[in-house]
Amino acid sequence: MCPVYPGGVSSSFGETGHKATSSRIRATAFASKVMAASDAVKFIHPGDTVSISGFASAGTPKVIIPALAERIHHTRGNGSNFTINLLTGASVSTETERLLAEVDGIALRMPYQSEATARRRINDGRMDYVDIHLSHVAQQVWEGYYGNVDVAVVEVAGITESGELIPSASIGNNKTWLDVADKVILEVNSWVPEAMEGIHDVYYGTALPPHRKPLEITRVEDRIGQTTFRVDPAKVVAVVETDCRDSASPLTAPDAVSEAIAGHVLEFFDFEVRAGRMPADTLLPLQAGIGNVANAVLGGLDRGPYRGLTCYSEVIQDGMLKLIKDGTVAHASSTALALTDEGIEELTANIDFYRNHITLRPQEISNHPEVVRRLGIIAMNGMLEADIYGNVNSTHVMGTKIMNGIGGSGDFARNGYVSMFLSPSTARGGEISAIVPMVPHVDHTEHDTQVLVTEQGLADLRGLSPRRRARLIVDNCAHPEFRPLLSDYIARADAQPGAGQTPHILGEAFSFHQRYIDTGSMRLS
Repeated sequence: MCPVYPGGVSSSFGETGHKATSSRIRATAFASKVMAASDAVKFIHPGDTVSISGFASAGTPKVIIPALAERIHHTRGNGSNFTINLLTGASVSTETERLLAEVDGIALRMPYQSEATARRRINDGRMDYVDIHLSHVAQQVWEGYYGNVDVAVVEVAGITESGELIPSASIGNNKTWLDVADKVILEVNSWVPEAMEGIHDVYYGTALPPHRKPLEITRVEDRIGQTTFRVDPAKVVAVVETDCRDSASPLTAPDAVSEAIAGHVLEFFDFEVRAGRMPADTLLPLQAGIGNVANAVLGGLDRGPYRGLTCYSEVIQDGMLKLIKDGTVAHASSTALALTDEGIEELTANIDFYRNHITLRPQEISNHPEVVRRLGIIAMNGMLEADIYGNVNSTHVMGTKIMNGIGGSGDFARNGYVSMFLSPSTARGGEISAIVPMVPHVDHTEHDTQVLVTEQGLADLRGLSPRRRARLIVDNCAHPEFRPLLSDYIARADAQPGAGQTPHILGEAFSFHQRYIDTGSMRLS
């Protein structure tokens, strides 16, 4: 059986508890290195930089991380310090983040997180966190920004006779981890269907400047790599067998707000088609972030006139599987599968079908600015808030407390054919406005924001000066409760002597946020 994750660390986490699956390890050089997770983690030492597989829960190591958390817990109990620097593809399973954070086992975290315990450690100043664009991770690690990578822990679906590794349900940065790490620990997970082999496209042609070459991807379905990872057998110090399913990515059914946002987006697509800026049947390749709003948009596509669509994104959610099965989407490219329990069952039961319509790539390719620009991606991402000129905050609550991270939104927003940011117009029961005079933290500047959408409406900002953008955003996207306050701010800012190109009243620019901090509401009363 696989580990069960309770509120704390259990000594049972030190054991693999797996069913023997030696048929997945077909290379004799690796079969001799099979051991228990509790033995494998002895290769990880205090102060090590450890890179692990996983992207949005898919492909996260299942037994090594619990065993490592137990080792750290035991070491601390003996009065010694034990922390690691943790590098990942993006978010990993919540259990992984929580177990290591609860034992204060992480000194530095990069590049994205999404778990409450780790988030509290970061915002309390107890864990260093580096939030970067996902397309930058591989290059920065190769360039040594984070020092030497001591150990890579990577889940795979199997090992071929020649010693190559069959990826599991995500690729993320695994290729880079296997290349750069001094030592490699493999988790061979027999739960991953063997038929998953062939769905991956692992490209080995990337290089650092000045030796880069163009990526020959001109269609979403183009393949430029191989279906397996390479690894130096001498670096592999341990192989652990598992038979554990991925953690499901939670997803609730779209509500009225999400459906309204999706409706505005779909109307925008129709408008673009009529204007001749998008093909009538297939639009342009779509990218959608994770979440209920993105799933609602995808669900709306199934009810529209479009067929043979393509998607070039970071993750595939349940909604995408349905679109593929219905024929609405012909091909989807991503780096991971972020599925619910139902989505996991659907994929595994019909993997032979989906393998022909899905390609999983390394995230340095799935998020590559060159490819995003060439394909003409329609980029749709969530936001926490936007200001009246279109600057977007995706990451920081009240300007200071990290929520998750920028992820790949910047990779797509800056380079997409159309850059859209979506959000409900209010949060916290209507006490917070998603449209504010000035965002206190900027992830995406007004130059990278073309369209804002809330359930109230859509603001197409293309070709508009700052003053015109401000009026359109407030009129179309702000909640009616906050429109008078925002309109009043705009009028008074514009009336100031020397108001300039982008009028602001600097002493009031963050008044919405300060009012919330002081009173618990952005409202005046």
